[in-house]
Amino acid sequence: MGLYIEAHVRADLDELWARTQDPARHQRWDLRFTEIEYLPRADGEPQRFRYATRVLPFLTVAGTGISAGERERPDGTRTSALRFASPHPLSLLAEGSGYWRYVPVADGVRFLTGYDYRPRWGAFGALADRLLFRPLMGWATAWSFDRLRLWLERGVTPERALRNWLAELTVRGLLLALCLAGLGRGSLPGLPGPFADALAYLCPLLLLAGVCLALFKAPLATTPAARRCLRTPPGRARAPRILRTLEKQS
Repeated sequence: MGLYIEAHVRADLDELWARTQDPARHQRWDLRFTEIEYLPRADGEPQRFRYATRVLPFLTVAGTGISAGERERPDGTRTSALRFASPHPLSLLAEGSGYWRYVPVADGVRFLTGYDYRPRWGAFGALADRLLFRPLMGWATAWSFDRLRLWLERGVTPERALRNWLAELTVRGLLLALCLAGLGRGSLPGLPGPFADALAYLCPLLLLAGVCLALFKAPLATTPAARRCLRTPPGRARAPRILRTLEKQS
């Protein structure tokens, strides 16, 4: 699979399964989707679904997919696989497939995903995907996984987690702008003359420390962060057999 994301969630497996398999709850924490809904199906058929992503306030890109899940396996793990496609001409993502795997461990669940897709728009689309869209999708998936983890572990709702992230991002941006402005002037803004003279030799160090703080300080415990997730598989990652079965049914 082209993209791999893994989070360690200290929560009950059944509750994690419910918040990822229920479309109403899934769309609350997953940054990649604005709407997810199951479509009617006959008994014995795989579940089909519709998804939509609001790219801009006036532009929504929609697509459809098919999914199936193995709720119980002898080793205690669970797997959910899906295939998806979007006919929208402005969607860079043409079609793809992926899986979620739930692996019980001593203190929670290893929740991981692997997925890949085919971009459209020819050579331009392939270049845009490699340089921008694929890294953005990887970040959005990891950020969403940590947002889900906060919901399960700390009771921080997805809506509150988003507000926390925006607030922290704003503070970091203001601190960065203040420090860069000070570096440009060669002094700390707003200091009276005597203090400015006394701290003149410390000014660049303090401003550089502020820049590092804004850029590299670990996020607050209640703020979702993609950096908390594993982005490369610890070993060779294999797609589950249920995904191959799903490909034959789609």
